[in-house]
Amino acid sequence: MNLYLAEAAAEPMGGLAGWAVDLMDHLGGPGAAVIVGLDNLFPPIPSELVLPLAGFSASRGTFSLTGALVWTTVGSVLGAVIVYYLGLLLGRDRTRALLTKIPLVKAADFDRTEAWFHRHGTKAVFFGRMVPIFRSLISLPAGIERMPFWRFLSLTTLGSLLWNLVFIVAGYALGENWRLVEKYADVFQKLVIGLVALAIVLFVVTRLRDRRKQTLKK
Repeated sequence: MNLYLAEAAAEPMGGLAGWAVDLMDHLGGPGAAVIVGLDNLFPPIPSELVLPLAGFSASRGTFSLTGALVWTTVGSVLGAVIVYYLGLLLGRDRTRALLTKIPLVKAADFDRTEAWFHRHGTKAVFFGRMVPIFRSLISLPAGIERMPFWRFLSLTTLGSLLWNLVFIVAGYALGENWRLVEKYADVFQKLVIGLVALAIVLFVVTRLRDRRKQTLKK
């Protein structure tokens, strides 16, 4: 572990991490808000990387720890609101029509998902802010189903605040060794991606099997 810490501290910062630190150095808190906001619009920019970096930048004096938390939460909420309004503009009927054009997807699939969201949407929006991939996507069905905006805003703000707090404080405490946070968060992210991939495979296999049974009956 000590060897890993030494290597992490000595490794030069480049790529996305270097760009993020440079932006925060130049813009301060608003730079952190921009980067975290982009996480909602472009999932390949992971908050599990950006948030510890914000904590690391705070430990260097770029901004305060409180400022890092406030600005990253503002960025999270603004990004989520943009996606929410995209869902609102897309609308339920248009979304349903588009999904039924996807191979193997039926209108009944949308109807079941819609019913589930009506029952569990509040929990989905809150806890979805803390799950990779879903964090960027959950705002879309909230907009499509016209969840009251102030409820969506409150749940998103609280969920984002808690998620950001954990990673920013960890990055702040670790300083130059912030990559340790990314290392363990990456395991969680890969687990979520694996479960999503498994769910997709099971859906496709089940749907193809059902279609084959219907063909044999004819």
